[in-house]
Amino acid sequence: MLDYAALSALAAVIREGSFERAAQALFVTPSAVSQRIRSLEERVGSALVIRGQPCRATDTGRRLCRHVDRVRLLEQELQSALPALAPEGITRVSLPIAVNADSLATGFAPAVAAYAANAPVLVELLVDDQDHTAEWLRSGAVLAAVTGTARPPAGFNSRPLGAMRYIAAASPECVARNFSGGVGAGSPAQAPSLVFNTKDDLQARWVRRLCHRDVELPRHAVPSPHAFVAAALAGMGWGLHPQELIASQLRDRSLVELVPETPLDVPLYWQHARAASAMIEELSRALVAAATRALRPP
Repeated sequence: MLDYAALSALAAVIREGSFERAAQALFVTPSAVSQRIRSLEERVGSALVIRGQPCRATDTGRRLCRHVDRVRLLEQELQSALPALAPEGITRVSLPIAVNADSLATGFAPAVAAYAANAPVLVELLVDDQDHTAEWLRSGAVLAAVTGTARPPAGFNSRPLGAMRYIAAASPECVARNFSGGVGAGSPAQAPSLVFNTKDDLQARWVRRLCHRDVELPRHAVPSPHAFVAAALAGMGWGLHPQELIASQLRDRSLVELVPETPLDVPLYWQHARAASAMIEELSRALVAAATRALRPP
């Protein structure tokens, strides 16, 4: 039989990124975590964790992480159907999900909150760029993700959610200061832009489509959608904003489009473990319904 204490330690190390943080999450010592994983590695005959900052799972480690998360959900589902198996009450289980920050700041958060309010789960949201959230699936750290990639990893299903529309916008003062002659290849190369982090290439993609060439952009990094809007309102720079997030600012013209009628639509997909429990399916239905209201049709 599999050692589920060891599997839980492995999953915690990959999710938390280190043995120390995994030990804190499991209320044991780092030495205990290390011993459990070493025992598991000896049993399966291969390395399961690549030590680093953060720790990463090997291919075998990823498969085991996905297995233990699925087992937890299935056991919880069985307890719900057979309460006698849980005389002390149903235990909430962790449901790790990766999501891009802009989805979290718009329609995703209310849908997840409504679902979690009535489901016996503890949702753990891991935030990353939409073009990189699929890596969390491959690593075994999450069971589901909102991604910008249509093709899912092996063992996962993919559903189109729709497209998030982004608008290139800035304050009128920023536009007057940096784009008085219009937007060409030269002006973005001089005007400070706003990016979420080093993975965020939306601004570069918009400029490439507009100018038909790659342009090196000066960048401020602002890793929060709402702070991103605040930075634009203050004239810090221009950036690509979810249309839903700046609708009121566009109406009152505290933010203006750099070039009218040049939106950038980013398709989003919901990917989840193929053999996951009914609870994942319930969450999937809630997110697809929310996406229908918040996103452009796929």
